[in-house]
Amino acid sequence: MTFGAQEEVVEFLASQGGGAERIVTTHISIVFLGRERVLKLKRAVRFPYLDFSTPELRLAMCEREAALNKSFAPELYLGVHRVTREADGSLALDGAGETIDAVVAMRRFADGDLLDEVAQSGRLTKEVIETLARKLARTHDEAPVDRARGGSAAMRHSLDSTAASMRDAKLFAPEEVEALVADLNKALDAQAALLDARQAQGKVRRCHGDLNLRNICLYRGAPTPFDCLEFDEEMATIDVLYDLAFLLMDLWRVGAPPFANLALNRYLDSRDETDGLPLLPFFMSLRAAIRAHVEASQDHEERARAYFVLARQLLAAPRAAVIAIGGLSGSGKSSVAAALAPGVGAPPGARIVNSDRIRKRLFGAAPTERLPQEAYASAVSEKVYREMFDAAARTAATGWPVIVDAVFDRAPDREEIKSVADRRQAPFLGVWLDLDFEKRAARVDQRRNDVSDATREVLAKQMEKATGGIDWLKIDASKDAATIAAEIEKALDPSLRDAKS
Repeated sequence: MTFGAQEEVVEFLASQGGGAERIVTTHISIVFLGRERVLKLKRAVRFPYLDFSTPELRLAMCEREAALNKSFAPELYLGVHRVTREADGSLALDGAGETIDAVVAMRRFADGDLLDEVAQSGRLTKEVIETLARKLARTHDEAPVDRARGGSAAMRHSLDSTAASMRDAKLFAPEEVEALVADLNKALDAQAALLDARQAQGKVRRCHGDLNLRNICLYRGAPTPFDCLEFDEEMATIDVLYDLAFLLMDLWRVGAPPFANLALNRYLDSRDETDGLPLLPFFMSLRAAIRAHVEASQDHEERARAYFVLARQLLAAPRAAVIAIGGLSGSGKSSVAAALAPGVGAPPGARIVNSDRIRKRLFGAAPTERLPQEAYASAVSEKVYREMFDAAARTAATGWPVIVDAVFDRAPDREEIKSVADRRQAPFLGVWLDLDFEKRAARVDQRRNDVSDATREVLAKQMEKATGGIDWLKIDASKDAATIAAEIEKALDPSLRDAKS
């Protein structure tokens, strides 16, 4: 590959630090991978959405990229170097001569540790996704609010620009493009008021802007977003859920719906964005459409078509439902909820409301931190259940399905969760997981770093309580979570089984 006026700079950078082991090119960057350090050169290009055509513009964007990414990956970004032309005609880094280009310097992470590669090689873990979701929530908490940007007008501009780019790509059949664009416009029209309301509420912030799996790595074992969008404030100042939607969409793309659902739920546990749930099908679909035209512009035909097909699939309409999963401690409620949620409703699946997580939050404790005995007093449990019912009601009110995971050993609690669904005119399904004491106790004994604090003593006390008549769907909980989730799916209305299809 040749690089025109930047050819000399490319040859110079390839020789730095003992020489580049590998050079990676994209439509806007040339990346030089050394043993321990990476140099990233912006290509001298101009597109409708960015201008890197002069050394001055490239230096400014390098400085901006390094500064912005300190919020996401301070341990990765080392700073910016100028490429200078010295008096003898040679090139140098940060020399005394004229600046002819610039590079961003980063520490190198291990090959294969981009999250895209981690996911596709089967190395992605629950712990990585949970850590990443909480990190994104904290980043969004700290990001500056911008009420002048975002809202439905900004999303309309983004959609119009994406539609024009897909038409210009010539890779997709015109009738397919127009059908997708029409559906996206219909979805945007339906959600315009919600987008504008969230803009007024301060939900539009300066975000990462490009949270696909190729812009997240494992660095020293920790999930680390990098390479945030630096060249356009309008494109990066967005609804926080639109930022998250890129990650959710890309996890769905690589065949990891359970991880997409997990990311959504851990994010919502940290930041209550329940009101924005109806936006996810539109947000995720638009993200896939954008990636389709970006991949097409780089002649990655197979990837472009995969993203285009995904954009159509992700526009599934959500539907409210309340599913309660009860059972004494150790019966596997949380595992079953996690196995069931990705397949319920529109991608990325149902919201899970868990009583143990609510209790930990009320006490300001980490999910796996053990609480003192007083945290389980009756008055505290009543408050936990009230919050749980409220969260379920608010989720159902948005038209999104919710799975409520709690013991539900009291008849009044079972009646109340049913009434939550009735008041929202949402379908209800109650599931009771049945398992004898010894099997439940064995499971509890095996738990490590678990959100539940239940012990054998707690299990024994639960057995002493009268649960009353339970008219929910009863399932033998000795089976694995996936098998139980499949049984529950069969009992659901067919319209709620759309997410994984």
